[in-house]
Amino acid sequence: MKIFEILKKAKDELKKYNKPLNDAEILLAYMLKKDRTYIHAHMDLEVDDDFKNEFLNFINQRIKGRPLQYIIGEWEFYGLKFKVKEGVLIPRPDTEILVEKCLELLKNIPNPKVIDIGCGSGAISISIAKYKEDATVLALDIDDIPLEITKLNAKINGVSDRVIVKKSDILKNLGEEFLGKADIIVSNPPYIKEDEIESLMVEVKDFEPRLALSGGEDGLYFYRQISFQSKPYLKSGGFIAFEIGYNQAEDVKKILIDNGFDDIKIYKDLSGLDRVVIAKKVDNA
Repeated sequence: MKIFEILKKAKDELKKYNKPLNDAEILLAYMLKKDRTYIHAHMDLEVDDDFKNEFLNFINQRIKGRPLQYIIGEWEFYGLKFKVKEGVLIPRPDTEILVEKCLELLKNIPNPKVIDIGCGSGAISISIAKYKEDATVLALDIDDIPLEITKLNAKINGVSDRVIVKKSDILKNLGEEFLGKADIIVSNPPYIKEDEIESLMVEVKDFEPRLALSGGEDGLYFYRQISFQSKPYLKSGGFIAFEIGYNQAEDVKKILIDNGFDDIKIYKDLSGLDRVVIAKKVDNA
């Protein structure tokens, strides 16, 4: 069977179930270990039955809702490649804004120390370490799979010497050696209201880790906990940086003020929605 034939079959199936048609080309490129330009230039290439069956099995997984990123096992974030699998949140473009703002804050700070709470795939930790070459990042998570994947991704991206991976429930498991050391504490915490999770897309609610999605009854649980726990670990004048849901800016701002932060700035994503909140620790807080 030729490439154009299996591609047509795959797209026809995806269309029936309202899945992105481009996913067929991405999966095919992944299997061929080529880019999509190669596919367009080699539509008459013959593939054997084993190849065809494996490809159509991938398409069937997509139809059932399994995320493309989990099928191919990797995804790009901030210009870097990250391994992903079930058990870690898939890196999303909106989070690149959080990384960008952190790098801006760190630009003129020599040898900065960063703590990333809820590291997931390591996307935030590793991107900061990669593009701020004298930074050391402490990547924290409560679950073993994110810790394993973050270690792997740090090695793949050449920053394993500056990304320290540690198991912790928020900041509760850190020792005194970390007190007052962080220039930035950053987090993309779970922020979806518990009763809204079932209304999410199948790809998210049925496949991504609930632990990385649920922010409690009002979606704000982790903002309260992180804001409260962060103060002892930040340097005087240090920063806290959050990704937020589109309608959470004012609530998170109030939480930060109540916990001794000021100079609060809110940044929008490419869709014009509130996406990042950054605040500064008050010197006497």
